[in-house]
Amino acid sequence: MRNKSSNNYFSFEVLAKDERTGARRGRLMTPHGAVETPVFMPVGTQATVKSLAPEQVESAGASIILANTYHLFLRPGHDIVREAGGLHGFMRWDGPILTDSGGYQVFSLSDTRKISERGVAFRSHIDGSEQILTPEKSIEVQHSLGADIIMAFDECAAYTQGREYIEESLSRTSRWLERCVAEHERSGDPAKQALFGIMQGGMHPDLRAKSAAEITQYDLPGYSIGGLSVGEPKETMYMVLDSCAGLLPDGKPRYLMGVGSPDDLFEGIQRGIDMFDCVIPTREARHGKAMTSAGGINIKNAAYERDFAPLDAECDCYTCRNFSRAYLRHLHKAGETLAGTLLSIHNIRFLTSTMERIRAAIEADAFAELKSEFFAKYYGRAV
Repeated sequence: MRNKSSNNYFSFEVLAKDERTGARRGRLMTPHGAVETPVFMPVGTQATVKSLAPEQVESAGASIILANTYHLFLRPGHDIVREAGGLHGFMRWDGPILTDSGGYQVFSLSDTRKISERGVAFRSHIDGSEQILTPEKSIEVQHSLGADIIMAFDECAAYTQGREYIEESLSRTSRWLERCVAEHERSGDPAKQALFGIMQGGMHPDLRAKSAAEITQYDLPGYSIGGLSVGEPKETMYMVLDSCAGLLPDGKPRYLMGVGSPDDLFEGIQRGIDMFDCVIPTREARHGKAMTSAGGINIKNAAYERDFAPLDAECDCYTCRNFSRAYLRHLHKAGETLAGTLLSIHNIRFLTSTMERIRAAIEADAFAELKSEFFAKYYGRAV
């Protein structure tokens, strides 16, 4: 079964679907190359995937990365990035790039920001200066950054907020989307930068449906699901996801924002999600933690002091082909930054190779079997 949507620069095609689940295999074409889906996107918050050169990110299997509008707006400034040739020229990444809108970071500054219909006023976490992000400003910044895929400005309300506030918030997000679309069409090039709308609605399935109906009024190149993986129990997130993907167009990519643990990736893909991002692989690496085919490990443990085996014998990454657990433990204990670099390479490769296996399993109508095998080996439990 194939569903396809496209313009001159962007296209998305569903190449295969798993017969027993909602999992699907697709291909997203962008001005900077193809993205095979389902896909995990490493996060390069400040125009860098922490501790890694672009060549290392690419060799770890990443085809698309994410950068952050809020951070780059504040430092070095989107005008400087624009003068450098956009993010692709500034950070020397030749593949596709996605930028978020800055909304999540702004709304996480709960003590220093003020929300109005116009946008969000806040104080910079760098120097305390007064700043404002509006839908128009977010789009302006993302135009300057030059990412292939850009996000509409939204409010990511806390999952603990009451229903009344969540409903008010999602309605504001829908109104902001209208302004984002207008600004994108006025000052940008929609053919070369794909604008995704973002579904909100908290943990309320009926409000998710309301949000989906409002954002899909616009025939956008793709749609995102926001406001999940923000502290709620996993069971709650999966319950909400059960209906979310089906509310979005079948022939457009679906992006679940801020999700990257292995179990969440499998559960999201099973429910029809195509794109994911998270800081987990590099953040965990900096704390000495690695994802392996036999489960997660902490390289700080004394058990690895004389363990001269590779981090993961089943992994083909640079780290596992060249270094032992004992060496990685030594680097981490000695405070050497190379420890974080080598563990980051491995963790990103673990997630990208897992996605490769998932794509092959969907094509073979064997996603459920792969999921069962993975959970038994990684988590030691059945699904």
